[in-house]
Amino acid sequence: MTDFEHILPLWRELEAAGADYVLATIVAVEGSSYRRPGARMLLAQDGRRAGTVSGGCLEAAVAKKAWWLTAEGPVVERYSTLEDDGDLPYGSGCGGIVHILLERSATAEPLLQALHAAFMARIPLAIATVLEGPCIGRRAFASEMSNRTVASLSDGDRLQGGLTFLAGRALENRTALETTVEVDGASARIWVDYRAARPGLWIFGAGDDARPLLNLARELGWFVAIVDGRSHLATRARFAGADEVCAVDIREFPTATPSVLDLHFTDAAVLITHSFEQDSRILAWLLNREHAIAYVGVLGPQRRTREALAEAARLLQHVPTDKLIDQWLEDLHAPTGLDLGADTPASIALSIISEVQKVLAASTALPLRNVRAPSTATALG
Repeated sequence: MTDFEHILPLWRELEAAGADYVLATIVAVEGSSYRRPGARMLLAQDGRRAGTVSGGCLEAAVAKKAWWLTAEGPVVERYSTLEDDGDLPYGSGCGGIVHILLERSATAEPLLQALHAAFMARIPLAIATVLEGPCIGRRAFASEMSNRTVASLSDGDRLQGGLTFLAGRALENRTALETTVEVDGASARIWVDYRAARPGLWIFGAGDDARPLLNLARELGWFVAIVDGRSHLATRARFAGADEVCAVDIREFPTATPSVLDLHFTDAAVLITHSFEQDSRILAWLLNREHAIAYVGVLGPQRRTREALAEAARLLQHVPTDKLIDQWLEDLHAPTGLDLGADTPASIALSIISEVQKVLAASTALPLRNVRAPSTATALG
């Protein structure tokens, strides 16, 4: 589950009760840190907390002083996990310094509302936040909703316009950024957090091997949908943890698109139906979509996938030439998954999820010891 999924129930409870809370957000990291900028933790006055800002070494220290530190408004605090720095015992941590924005509900509530809306809609969100000076905590958001930009707290002034511009730029570039702006003759640091769309995994196939795939994807916080033409398999009782369970008429594919199948371009699809007819029709539908999705994987040997693609070509009224099938194969992950020596449903699911994660994150899947750390390390502590 994502930080936000852990935070959401506690936040809803506190808002319903009219109770104040503190939101802690990592805004910068020096050296190595278990969590990256954008990680959040919610603190209730009764001691409860949700989310994390470290691997366990900082949470208690942050919670201990969060309430009195924020008595006069938002503040950015420095926390060290270096062995010879700070008051944390036993050199507890990854050997880095973490800067955390602490704020009460007055400024945190609009942020959490925006995060919630983007999470549910599965769209990216950019958040520009002032991190110092008298305007600390001021924000603007940019998303695909509400004509792409939404301003918060105070509209119409020069600062808010600048924040809105920066949030929009981060959204367009799909990257976080940090800069300084002039506010009343003084420079103020601005951090823009870019939150990518919540990943979506569409599992075509409701057999027993779909369950470990569902479990792993939900543990990662992904949106997961189960789709199958066999209504006795695609049931909520069998897949209670899925966000969507869709029993569709496979004969509608590829000419018709069931309205329940709302695939985003950032989503992944995995075909594990074990049905040649279903795979052929689903592949024809996916290949004929106006906008491609980020990942399409097909279980089974490539020979079978070539045969399914040939049938997909005929369904789309194309001549199934080797050239066309080779071209389509270039856009598929067939067989789906990484070479992990998988031979059980659970390990095969891990292999598939690993490759999907690699593609969605545009990463290498190399061992971390073979990957050169960036200048601001974010490796696990």
